[in-house]
Amino acid sequence: MICVYPRSRFAVAVLTGLMMASGVWADWWQFQGPTRNGASPESGLMRSWPEGGPLEVWSFPLGEGYAGPVVRDGDVYILDRVDERQDVLRCLDLATGAELWNYAYDAPGSVGHSGSRTPPTVTETHVYSVGMLGDFLCVDRKTHQPVWRKNILSDFGNGPSSWGVSQAPSLWRDLVIVAPQADDAFVAAYQRETGALVWQSAGLGKVGYVTPVVATLAGVEQAVMVAAYGKTAGISLEDGSILWSYDGFQCQIPIPYPTPLPGDRLFITGGYDAGSAMIQIAREGDAFNVTELFRTDECGSQIHQPLFYEGHLYVNSNTNSRTDGMLCMTLDGQIKWRTRDSRDLPKFERGNLLLADGMIIALDGKTGILHLIEPSPEGYKELARAKIFDGNKMWSPMALSRGRLLLRDQETLKCLDLKNP
Repeated sequence: MICVYPRSRFAVAVLTGLMMASGVWADWWQFQGPTRNGASPESGLMRSWPEGGPLEVWSFPLGEGYAGPVVRDGDVYILDRVDERQDVLRCLDLATGAELWNYAYDAPGSVGHSGSRTPPTVTETHVYSVGMLGDFLCVDRKTHQPVWRKNILSDFGNGPSSWGVSQAPSLWRDLVIVAPQADDAFVAAYQRETGALVWQSAGLGKVGYVTPVVATLAGVEQAVMVAAYGKTAGISLEDGSILWSYDGFQCQIPIPYPTPLPGDRLFITGGYDAGSAMIQIAREGDAFNVTELFRTDECGSQIHQPLFYEGHLYVNSNTNSRTDGMLCMTLDGQIKWRTRDSRDLPKFERGNLLLADGMIIALDGKTGILHLIEPSPEGYKELARAKIFDGNKMWSPMALSRGRLLLRDQETLKCLDLKNP
């Protein structure tokens, strides 16, 4: 059921004022949040939930898929897919769930686990999105029409891979960066306003499902990308040249991007028995050096990014062949605990997790139960739980903005109030 109320500037202003008075709030305008690390600066969230769980503010029906939402200026953006024939960029009101506008375009075709894929990226003026079949659009937030459109498959001579295209555009200065993963254009940068191709990198390996992440390593901003059965590499944001590469981590179907950590370190993880690795990047003059700090088979996240909090990594370490549940790891690779070691603790399947107000919010991808967790190396400490969905394959990334948690299954986007009982 969709709760729809007339949109009022006064009501939105009052709501915003109340939220600011009761804690810090922030937009979640791109994949993995404002700083792309799965963490929100919001505060004032409940540390326990009322009976029945957090209040459901609204819900909205969607086509099947995995694309999560993002939020900017009180507007929710999500890339939907309808009947294997169209991609639909939808804009909803965060306060009410009312659909404010949408832009649909034809994109007929299907792949394995079909449906929408990744969240869009939203600036003050534009929305950048990549559809399941490679359609790359810049849509104006005021006119609701495309400013430009590309296709990161056909433009570089590629066809769709087994599970389509999974890209959440990254921004750097006046560029928008995606990974076509073609032989001669593994990562590509486009001019944000015009869509003109600015640079393309050389090949790194086979096609996977990783989004490039912008990180500062050894004092240099760069795009970091992982290839399937290939290399993890740092790529110059100025011209697309390869700054450094590492081939010690090999994954047949990589999905998470490397996690930047203090000390110029990167934590790389994947499913399909790829395990995880920690590397460190150093620079001597114009040359970069890569040091492998450790590799481990004891941890591997198939889909989602690890969270870094107070010197420890919290990982949903689940894949097709094994179920470790959530685990806590030191930055030298020591496992402090994992929920698989207790029959009574949740295993989370391939659900998403995010960090806010000193707590982990994690959705079990199989049971539809939402868990509120206090991160601690001493052990798994659950603060609350609530049944949210009865669906399946609840693997989509969540979003948090203004105290509202947005999460979905294969049919519905829901908005929960995490500030007020």
